[in-house]
Amino acid sequence: MKLAQQLLSRRDFLKSAALGAAGLALPPSLYGLPALVLPEFPAGENLGRVLGGKVEVKARPDEDSPTVKELYEDAIVVWQREVVGRRELWITQRYIETSEGYIFSPNLQPVRNRPNAALSALPSPEGMWVEVSVPYVDLALANPPARSPWLGFTTTPRLYYSQIMWVDEVKTDEQGQILYRLSDRYGSFGDFFWAAAEAFRPLSAEEMSPIHPEEEDKLVRVDLTYQTLSCMEGNEEVYFCRVSTGPKLTSSENPGGKWATPLGKHTIWRKLVSVHMTGGTTGGGYDLPGIGWTTLFASKGMAIHSTFWHNNYGIPQSHGCVNCTPEDAQWIFRWTMPVVPIETGDLTISGQGSTKVLVLET
Repeated sequence: MKLAQQLLSRRDFLKSAALGAAGLALPPSLYGLPALVLPEFPAGENLGRVLGGKVEVKARPDEDSPTVKELYEDAIVVWQREVVGRRELWITQRYIETSEGYIFSPNLQPVRNRPNAALSALPSPEGMWVEVSVPYVDLALANPPARSPWLGFTTTPRLYYSQIMWVDEVKTDEQGQILYRLSDRYGSFGDFFWAAAEAFRPLSAEEMSPIHPEEEDKLVRVDLTYQTLSCMEGNEEVYFCRVSTGPKLTSSENPGGKWATPLGKHTIWRKLVSVHMTGGTTGGGYDLPGIGWTTLFASKGMAIHSTFWHNNYGIPQSHGCVNCTPEDAQWIFRWTMPVVPIETGDLTISGQGSTKVLVLET
């Protein structure tokens, strides 16, 4: 089975559709090469992308305050600051202040708009890893028909800030715009895309270089009760972050424990700088490209990895994996062993030389 069919991803992208169908019908507009220009995003160092179908902008950071505006998925706002507010029955009590009001923080992905100089040629004949460095970028399918299930449920396929893809070709269109050809190097269904080169930042070898490689006594500690992750060197905690795991085995939201993050001590057995994740069935399927900084530690594809589809760390959100912010996932990827070479971005290991992951309930 392909890796894409083995790994579990985290967002209900497919709504009520079955996974695994090849040759999905797409709107004709996706088969051509439209003008793949970047949109004009709001000016600001820190931005937020609206997640989900619709969110309310409140007059105050309080769920009972008046709604001053409604925004829809992929709207971009200037992220002024994070404040403490009020939202009953939620662990998260944070709101994001914008120029027009306050948005509940789990409804916004933190993003930035940092376009890059387009490369007219690949730095390596094989290709290069790139990260989306703008809030989102539109795609055009390069090799129809579509194969990935997620493409059957959108008329405007996009990649979002922090997703990581593989570039194997560069070309200039009739308007003189440089385009990158993108794909999932691992777990791919076989789709290739064209997109504006300015939207992507090439990853460097330094960004994948190991952190404290000389330290042999390393342990990743995941606490399901508090939804936290600690990187331990001996008895010293060298890194800490909030995460979102799967629900507990005994959770009412998880009958039968199907999506629980497995308790016990595990061994990292594979690491990928990026992978296409797919899993689930009709009504609960998931199909996500470009999942960055993936560290697999248990059977059935359970992994620590980057997340772009929610901003609600501190409560269970996943189907068994450990969701992290992109920054946290990258640090953990670099700190854990084994070290992954940038040339392949993938390494499988068994036996010695691999960091342990302890999952526990306190």
